[in-house]
Amino acid sequence: MFGRLKIAVYFDGCFWHGCPEHATSPRANSAWWRTKLDRNMARDRETTEHLGARGWLVVRFWEHEEAGEVARQIALAVEGRRASSRRRR
Repeated sequence: MFGRLKIAVYFDGCFWHGCPEHATSPRANSAWWRTKLDRNMARDRETTEHLGARGWLVVRFWEHEEAGEVARQIALAVEGRRASSRRRR
């Protein structure tokens, strides 16, 4: 989180948050798990919408994404917010 810039950074686990590339569905108690995982994904969307409505930039990454690329994207978001902040002054 970059509080002053209103940037929230999330790292989502592939299993827990429904990665389109790596998500799996447990066979045992599958209905319970599907409900649980669907709720996690809905909560992610709700959180993003809630923060966005309050002026926050939400950036999300999957746990499998390459660290250097994630860092580059976060740096771009920070610099973009800083530049935007300077223009408003």
